Amino acid sequence: MRDSVIRDLGVLAHRLHHPSGTSCACDPPRLLADRPDGTVVRSGPVVAKAHAADAEREALVARLALAAAPQLAGVLLPPLTAPGPSGPVGAVPRPVTFWPYGVPVDPTDPGAAPWAEAAVLLARLHRTPPPHPLPPMRGPLKAARAVARMAAALPGDGAVLPVQAAWQALPAWARGEAAPPADRAGFLCHGDLHLGQLVRHPAPHGPWLLIDIDDAGEGDPAWDLARPAAWFAAGVLAPDDWLLFLDAYRSAGGPAVPAGADDDPWPRLDVPARALTVQTAAVALAKCAAEGRQPDGMEQLMIDSCARIATFPPQLAPGSAS
Repeated sequence: MRDSVIRDLGVLAHRLHHPSGTSCACDPPRLLADRPDGTVVRSGPVVAKAHAADAEREALVARLALAAAPQLAGVLLPPLTAPGPSGPVGAVPRPVTFWPYGVPVDPTDPGAAPWAEAAVLLARLHRTPPPHPLPPMRGPLKAARAVARMAAALPGDGAVLPVQAAWQALPAWARGEAAPPADRAGFLCHGDLHLGQLVRHPAPHGPWLLIDIDDAGEGDPAWDLARPAAWFAAGVLAPDDWLLFLDAYRSAGGPAVPAGADDDPWPRLDVPARALTVQTAAVALAKCAAEGRQPDGMEQLMIDSCARIATFPPQLAPGSAS
């Protein structure tokens, strides 16, 4: 079934940019990603994405409309088709959307990582009033699913205990079990920010844009800063890169953290950063179980961080340090 989905996606993407009945010298479609929450195939300038089988259609339509909204031009990559996803791919009941191809961040060149550009895009996104009703941002739900996946992959294994302890030490809203506090809610959020969510469009030298709106919605904007914050706290992200990201976000008027030079961002970032640390560690342990291997160096850093943050109070008071 996996191969048939990839094949059908390639056919659909090819048809969108290549008229039927004309001679064809196009390269074969290429698989870009294949995960439970999305299969992505490129054919020339078109990318087709089959979303998760359990994706809520109304929520996906709202998120697609968000990506196409004029207010977000220059921030989000707009879809090629509107207003909603097409029907199933072949016999597989998965909604499909189509996007222009953009050049992703080069993982082999960390020195060129667009941390400042990502921060400015986030600030612009967070400052934009939601243009229409949107579902909640899915960040806490994704973290909860990662913890559940880990537990299912390693039942009764002591390796999961520090991660579960760190998870239980978080407030209920960060585990997706309650609404966030009022002062953390209502902002337009991406929901799953990392460098893999940026592309240059038009390819290959256009401006950076944010992609993947599957988790976008209203919520706490600090969640979008949480992954780089967690990497910095764990020693994975260099201090210079973290400060570049944070300073660019503040300079662009981002509302997630105070803009004053002497204001400590951690009381706002601590809970989301801890949640993303747990999510990353949980995904790492589940992958290691599936692949029959031990965690690599970066994965172990995130797992070890869980043992430390499990001792923290549910939320830091202003003026506290993480």
